[in-house]
Amino acid sequence: MDSFRAAVTWLYTWTKSLAAMPWAPWGLFAIAFAESSFFPVPPDVLLIAMALAQPKLAFWYALICSVGSVLGGCLGYAIGYYGGRPLAVRLFKPHRIASAEQLYAKYDIWAVAVAGFTPVPYKVFTITTGLLRAGFWRFVAASAASRSARFFLVSTLIYFFGAQAQELIEKRLDVAALVLVALGVGGFVAVKYLGRRRSAAGSAEVGAGGGAVPEDGSPPAPPAGPGGGSAPAPDGSRRAHGS
Repeated sequence: MDSFRAAVTWLYTWTKSLAAMPWAPWGLFAIAFAESSFFPVPPDVLLIAMALAQPKLAFWYALICSVGSVLGGCLGYAIGYYGGRPLAVRLFKPHRIASAEQLYAKYDIWAVAVAGFTPVPYKVFTITTGLLRAGFWRFVAASAASRSARFFLVSTLIYFFGAQAQELIEKRLDVAALVLVALGVGGFVAVKYLGRRRSAAGSAEVGAGGGAVPEDGSPPAPPAGPGGGSAPAPDGSRRAHGS
């Protein structure tokens, strides 16, 4: 475990050092691409360093990061689609794959969108989505929306607040992302709940009114009287059968 942490720490430092290289944009693209399927260090590390060095290019870097991440996600999808479960469990622990499958079965493509924006491991969902042979273009759309939202949020904070935003992003961004997702899910559930309440209330009113009104606007037919005959007409007479 200590050796693994040491390796990840070294990769983190190495990734951050790429910002000083003349080919840093290509490095950002490569890191974002690789992180979507197997690389352990998120591209946010390099994106923050590059945006701090050149704030005017922050949004350009966010675009590079987004494109690389989505294309890397497509590679992850292909790994799951063509490699199947044997390859997936070699890259990730079986319980992680099983957990991602359960979340996808429950939330469908929204599971990918949440993973793309929050600290939930996006790479696990790219491979699991391919493993489940889910809709490819829906996967691409959810990935593009969520990854772009995350990286452009990082660049926006750096552009307007500079180095002051670095600590906030590195330590608080994941928490803020989870809060935003929780608020979004809560709003969705509330709207769905209110819709059900209104539908139930409408059904109750129709039931209390003795039935629905026909589409042509005519009054509903009178209920059957005792013995199966029709109920008396308003003038006290009884309609004959067949009249």
